[in-house]
Amino acid sequence: MELAKKYNPRVVEDKWYKVWLENNFFGSKPNPKKKPYTIVIPPPNVTGVLHMGHMLNNTIQDVLIRKARMQGFEACWVPGTDHASIATEAKVVGKLKEKGIDKNDLTRDEFMEHAWEWKEKHGGIILEQLKKLGASCDWERTKFTMDEALSESVIKVFVDLFKKGKIYRGVRMVNWDPQAKTAVSDEEVVYKEEQSKLYYVKYKIEGEEGHVTIATTRPETILGDTAVCVNPNDKRFLHLRGKKVIVPLVNRVVPIIADEYVDMEFGTGCLKITPAHDINDYEIGIRHNLDSIDIFNDNGTIHERGGIFIGEDRFKARKLAAKQLEADGLLEKVDNYANKIGCSERTNAVIEPKLSMQWFLEMKDISKPALKNVMDDTIQLVPAKFKNTYSHWLENPKDWCISRQLWWGQRIPAYYLPNSNEFVVAESPEEALSIAKEKTGNPSLSIVDLRQDEDVLDTWFSSWLWPISVFDGIRHPDNEDINYYYPTTTLVTGHDIIFFWVARMIISGYEYRGTLPFKDVYFTGMVRDSQRRKMSKQLGNSPDPLDLIKDYGADGVRTGMLFSSPAGNDLLFDIKLCEQGRNFANKIWNAFRLVKGWTLAENVAPEIGSDEVAIEWMEARINQALNELEDHFSKYRISDALMTIYKLIWSDFCSWYLEAIKPDFEQPIDMKTYGKTVDIFEKLMKIAHPFMPFISEEIYQNLQERKKGDCIMVAAWPAVEKFDYKIIEKAEKAFEVVSNVRNIRQQKGISPKETFKIYGKLESLETYYPATKMIWKLANLNDFDLVNEKIDNAVSFHVGADEWFLPLNQEIDHEKEIQIIEEEINYLKGFLISVTKKLENERFVNNAPQNVVDLERKKKEDSEKRIGALEEKLSNLKSML
Repeated sequence: MELAKKYNPRVVEDKWYKVWLENNFFGSKPNPKKKPYTIVIPPPNVTGVLHMGHMLNNTIQDVLIRKARMQGFEACWVPGTDHASIATEAKVVGKLKEKGIDKNDLTRDEFMEHAWEWKEKHGGIILEQLKKLGASCDWERTKFTMDEALSESVIKVFVDLFKKGKIYRGVRMVNWDPQAKTAVSDEEVVYKEEQSKLYYVKYKIEGEEGHVTIATTRPETILGDTAVCVNPNDKRFLHLRGKKVIVPLVNRVVPIIADEYVDMEFGTGCLKITPAHDINDYEIGIRHNLDSIDIFNDNGTIHERGGIFIGEDRFKARKLAAKQLEADGLLEKVDNYANKIGCSERTNAVIEPKLSMQWFLEMKDISKPALKNVMDDTIQLVPAKFKNTYSHWLENPKDWCISRQLWWGQRIPAYYLPNSNEFVVAESPEEALSIAKEKTGNPSLSIVDLRQDEDVLDTWFSSWLWPISVFDGIRHPDNEDINYYYPTTTLVTGHDIIFFWVARMIISGYEYRGTLPFKDVYFTGMVRDSQRRKMSKQLGNSPDPLDLIKDYGADGVRTGMLFSSPAGNDLLFDIKLCEQGRNFANKIWNAFRLVKGWTLAENVAPEIGSDEVAIEWMEARINQALNELEDHFSKYRISDALMTIYKLIWSDFCSWYLEAIKPDFEQPIDMKTYGKTVDIFEKLMKIAHPFMPFISEEIYQNLQERKKGDCIMVAAWPAVEKFDYKIIEKAEKAFEVVSNVRNIRQQKGISPKETFKIYGKLESLETYYPATKMIWKLANLNDFDLVNEKIDNAVSFHVGADEWFLPLNQEIDHEKEIQIIEEEINYLKGFLISVTKKLENERFVNNAPQNVVDLERKKKEDSEKRIGALEEKLSNLKSML
């Protein structure tokens, strides 16, 4: 078979993904003979398309699940999407507007028909895009948070928590999104710093000529003022106690009250109190029994209760209020002022604090197991620094506002009795009717007499059940799937939803399964551009992931994303990372073409020494790398794991091993060396497969004949075999000799084909043998001798404390040699500092594998010896000048 000169990812990726699907390699069923390894995908919004954050998150999940599958686990990766109430409803409303249809002209059922139609048409886009990335999800298990089974689970949980007294209904101050016309949780409010204005307004004192001045950023809310407040410790205002002021614009007479909440240093020290539109004012209002006047409609316009500016948008009303205050002589001054404004995460609308009747979940007691089991590391957060963030939220949790004023979502299962605010809660209208009849003593009630609550549940109230509900563990808590796959193994998600989702899943896990929902949580960082800006369409700095896959191949993009993405830290994305990933794939392909291009000779013996040593060394390096990989994966150092593989293949295999065993030009290779090389190549592809699934499968299939269904993705992960560390150390020293000889050739303009003799003033030849055979071949040397003294008129270099000499028929430039040695000494001193710091780090010494610590100590010892030898050589050279 003729191999393509260039690796063509487009052809390869479509071909092998189709094979994997046809063979159902991604599928999973409970298997008592295997341990499960389970991941549930953080369900992307059904409205979404693939972005760079999804790429990073899902690549990591795929790496973990592919490796687990190869290691013999029953690997199950459950995909799905989230119904995303606010975002989806906004999309559907927008589409209806394009058709000239107003949501308000539709019944709820009619709107839901449009919403489901939109979901069926657009809802699966992101999952199809994930297939292009190579995601090996069990697609037959795909779930949607509004699937019938999942919705029933949500309703069942609501009813259960209500019966337990954990869910209640009441008027509270909430974050109101005037664009979406719904309440949103504290965690869904994003604070942005903006340049505002601070208005200094005069409030006349009733019955006197005087006034107090109050600073406010929101003069439109003056319409809802019901008090003015000062700090009781502020001596400036002692004379105002018991007096009243006249609220500007509306001429309402309100009391002056005293409360220690007031900051005496801010503004004028006087505070206007608007209980209906500020959470702190609301709490002051409760303490002082003040009236609350809600001046806003749900869409952010002024309500009739405001008295003036009725129907005007709140921001226009602000300008009108300022203008009127100035006309009335009540606007003292206006200053520029920088403050943080809360905006809705979903619509970007400025949030309006608003008193509203909502449903809440009491969080104090239900969250206690979730706090305890993360803080004692029963559940591991990676990196552990996020435990502080997690505990800060859960130590003093606020009750969760779980109702949303939308139509798209699970409708709250509360049913109001006829002509009453009393209600019953039930899983179905039929059950509600039965309870209502018993509650009212009226057997003639019918379903049409009951009115179901108009609100839907917060989207997170469905996704907090995700690890349980995808296995139907709420409706059927003893089914085979939930008993086998739960708890799941690893959750991979962004740290920005540690409260929204992670903490709440842990809460529901302990509430409904009595145990954790996952053992480990791996937090990815934010994908940012090279200027550290968050990637967004608005900034135009976010590439289309599908275009990247098209240009660089899925394997190139996957590795590009992971070259520099340590857990929890932001990834500074640069297109060069994808180029590096593509170059890596091309390097592997070129190595494959080289090996497959060799002519085989049955009667040719291996090159004595060189080939055998190279094979022994390469096999030892693979086993050493496998040990390193297990350590990296156990600590979720995914980027480090990739770099271990990258160096193993690019440097060790391609740059050293293949050069060491490569036959001379147009000469055949012996069968034994070739067979070993194919085995090594195959093992390397298995190791690379979780990161680079497509090219590894293509090469695996073409290295030798395969039976149908024999694919690398279901092949066994290579087992770690015993190996001799000494052959690795000896080979490293040998390669250092080769590199120095090659550098000298380049510096002196000597052809690589020219052979010459080398001399060594060595502590012991044993520290190189048997890797010396590779030195002669790779450095193209024709003779070697040991010496006890320095060789005159020769270029020398050091490997550790050993000195090597190359006699050349050239004049030695002593000044240039001095410069080279000084540069090397400076480099080694810097290297020695870094190694010493590492060895002085108790965490490294106590936690790293012993062989890794020993290697660092050896590096330190060798560096010290080498610096000493170089300084002696430098002194001798300077004496010759």
